Amino acid sequence: MARECDITGKKVMSGNNVSHANNKSRRTFAPNLQEASFLSDSLGGKVRLRVSTSGLRTVEKNGGIDAFLKSTADRKLTTAARRLKRQIEKKCCPHDHDHNHD
Repeated sequence: MARECDITGKKVMSGNNVSHANNKSRRTFAPNLQEASFLSDSLGGKVRLRVSTSGLRTVEKNGGIDAFLKSTADRKLTTAARRLKRQIEKKCCPHDHDHNHD
């Protein structure tokens, strides 16, 4: 399982451990990922995502997973979040997303 936030896309970063003597050795910085359940009104149930704590705060600030996904541009979302956004849009208003434009 990749260490990546499903909401923000934060991934493992690399850098240096720097000792008191200024010796440098490579290390990794892992994002603080948590398994979180979000209540989706549109889908009528819980959605489990692996998110960073900052991603969790962002979702809560925006008023829940449905509101966050609707207000966020697709280019800023990960593939897992885009997939969830499509499901929510289909359940919410299926008639708005017809591809038959007159």
